[in-house]
Amino acid sequence: MSLRPAFCLRNQLRSCSSLPRAQRRWARVHDIRFVATQNRIQDKYREKLEQKARDEGFQSVSQMKEAYEERIKQLRKKVSSELSKATNPQAQPQPQQQSPSLNQPPPPAPQPGQTTQTAQKTTDKSGSAAPGIKPLSAYLDLERVSSLPAKEIEYIWRLRHASNPKSLCAVIPLETYKRIYDTARTHPRFILPLPRPAAEDGSGDVAQSADGFAADAKRTASDIHFLQWSFHPPAGAPPAPGSRTANTHTSTILFTHLAAFKLHGEFAQPHTTVTHHLDLADSHGLVLLNGSVTDRKGVSAEEAKWLLLCMQKFYDYGGHGGGVGKEKRQDLLKKFSKGDSSFNLGELVDEAERIS
Repeated sequence: MSLRPAFCLRNQLRSCSSLPRAQRRWARVHDIRFVATQNRIQDKYREKLEQKARDEGFQSVSQMKEAYEERIKQLRKKVSSELSKATNPQAQPQPQQQSPSLNQPPPPAPQPGQTTQTAQKTTDKSGSAAPGIKPLSAYLDLERVSSLPAKEIEYIWRLRHASNPKSLCAVIPLETYKRIYDTARTHPRFILPLPRPAAEDGSGDVAQSADGFAADAKRTASDIHFLQWSFHPPAGAPPAPGSRTANTHTSTILFTHLAAFKLHGEFAQPHTTVTHHLDLADSHGLVLLNGSVTDRKGVSAEEAKWLLLCMQKFYDYGGHGGGVGKEKRQDLLKKFSKGDSSFNLGELVDEAERIS
């Protein structure tokens, strides 16, 4: 009997046993830690789940799960959707930008001497007044006031601002305002001196203002303040079609320290803001003025009133003081607007301090 066939068969079996076994791809892999944790949670709350199932009228916990299966799916879907939105903001729908309407009127053209950026700032959604400027209706009930005589309106207007120590108010006749307005359109910028007590240090040196301008040692020094006019659409309701009205605008004056304006330019913070309202110009011939003084800007309310009176002296050079010094004040305005080197600050101070 030959042993060779048996030896060959044993070698073949040995070689077959060394071949890699085929992997079962349908086999499931479980995380032992997850299964253990899940079992612990089920064991911990098993009694409560069974009690809940009995309370709900179910015979077992599995029967209760089947009953609530659809509700659980909906809750899971809702939570998954909210979680997806929270973790992926780009997936949220963006609000659609409103395209400009074809019937929307174009923005108003800038006034002479006004940049496009300034014109856009002075027009709000209603097209009535510049942002930050309150209309007269914010202070008075125009429907009731319009039926009162001019004297009562003046009394109410002054009483309206009497409780605020930082407030400025005045009632200007329309003819006076028209003269000031005509001058302001030609000379929208100017400077005014504010007298200050000179330093008494006994040095005998020439006194200087806070803005660096030399002043006469025999009199008080002066701070120089920069004023700027701006004009906006009317603050009240538009006039009836075909009617002639003086209420064509609302004007404001900004008073700023000249030193601050030199340093910051258009971004300098004003210490006093004054607004003229023409809502009652047609019916009563009155222009109502109101203003406010900013705290901690180095100017008191009384000093702001002095600057306001000084402004009227120069801008109403034809009607103020019976025409005395009219040519001098007009000449100073022209020289400053043109940037004439012959503009003299001493002459400006003399005219500002002149009583008549």
